[in-house]
Amino acid sequence: MDFDTYVRAVLEALDAVEEITGSHRTVLGGVCSGGILASMAAAYLAGTGRQDRLAALCLAVTVIDNHDAGSVSALVDEQLAGRAKAKSARKGYLDGRALAEVFAWLRPRDLVWNYWVNNYLLGKRPPAFDILFWNSDTTRMTAALHADFVDLAMENLLTRPGELTVLGVPIDLGAVTVDSYLVAGMADHITPWESCYRSAQLFGGTTRFVLSTSGHIAALVNPPGNAKASFHTNDDLAADAEAWLDGTEVHPGTWWTDLGLWLDERSGAQRPAPQTLGSHRLSVLAEAPGTYVLDK
Repeated sequence: MDFDTYVRAVLEALDAVEEITGSHRTVLGGVCSGGILASMAAAYLAGTGRQDRLAALCLAVTVIDNHDAGSVSALVDEQLAGRAKAKSARKGYLDGRALAEVFAWLRPRDLVWNYWVNNYLLGKRPPAFDILFWNSDTTRMTAALHADFVDLAMENLLTRPGELTVLGVPIDLGAVTVDSYLVAGMADHITPWESCYRSAQLFGGTTRFVLSTSGHIAALVNPPGNAKASFHTNDDLAADAEAWLDGTEVHPGTWWTDLGLWLDERSGAQRPAPQTLGSHRLSVLAEAPGTYVLDK
């Protein structure tokens, strides 16, 4: 299960959305590594002459240009990358707990030593914090997908048109000309916002880049009504990241309201909700939010 497998799954999901809704155009969205896969799927559609299936592209905390991409890139070389791929190949997957530990050590004061002192040395119970449950819910990654991601990052393939081929089609992000919306977190230690900003410059259409407060998860789990929230915007993406930030306008509140307005301009008129779910071919599998969440 590699890049081809996952991009094919995205295309199958688009088929299902079009069949159920009757819409011929869909907004494709992805978060973090899912944003990389969504970008590949969009470029695949562009390369096959079917970009008309997309109404827009939305990416969150997604790093595509891995040049100087923060602490992770500084700690990885070809020898270490080869060992990582070999280890996951022997097991058949990359353990989600191992990946979580890597991310934790990128911010050891907050994510390692803070709990070691508070919980172990002082014997205190950790304070309740809902976002930490996101960190605890790790996901394994197939060995083939892990190897593809490692090679992609080490060679920075998506920054050079045609260097990566998916489902037999050379991938060129510059051929993606639908409007795109990219959001990053100012305090994100996993996908630094400066690297996410460079991702915004790779697409061929009109891109809106938004910089939210907080980190990798809190920047996204940021509902309306959060008095501490704000976000930065600047339509000029020609400058480097710091110059872009210097020229930004700061807006109070969450970026979700900004995204809602942006989507309204690129979506059709509202229609009545269907009376039944699914379609004749695609039946309902389970009640929302799904058995995985309910079992937890």
